[in-house]
Amino acid sequence: MAADTSAGPAQEPVEHLESRQCWDLLRQVSVGRLAVWVDEHPDIFPLNYTVDHGTLVFRTGEGTKLGGALGEAPVALEADGVDAESGMAWSVVVKGKAAPITGTEEVLDSASLYLFPWQAGQKDHFVRITPDSVTGRRFKVTPPLTWWTQLSGAVKASPE
Repeated sequence: MAADTSAGPAQEPVEHLESRQCWDLLRQVSVGRLAVWVDEHPDIFPLNYTVDHGTLVFRTGEGTKLGGALGEAPVALEADGVDAESGMAWSVVVKGKAAPITGTEEVLDSASLYLFPWQAGQKDHFVRITPDSVTGRRFKVTPPLTWWTQLSGAVKASPE
């Protein structure tokens, strides 16, 4: 039996980003997703962050996110974006250790970072993620007609 040699849509290459490019992109957005380990399973939280001298800083209140971030396990923060005009998307992942910012001078410096969470409430805790690794990639967004089928919008029976 002969191999199928029909030409499908060309796959765009993925560009793996250098550290400097990753940090430039992280500075362009302020919302990411923080992955932490909580009660023997992973959990993920959206949050506002800012870049501060090769680290990421966020603020939060008491709760699961803070407890998970400050636990023994490392954390990961993912941020992404897309340029609608060029169709280029990017994703950056920072992995490292999170630690509370506690010293008076450090807290005052962190307060000057203009870090304002979207969700209301008391957000007294500043946390700094010091990276062990920073990785990123950029790629062309696939046009919907490449992956969309006539059944994509079909009504489906509810799972019962």
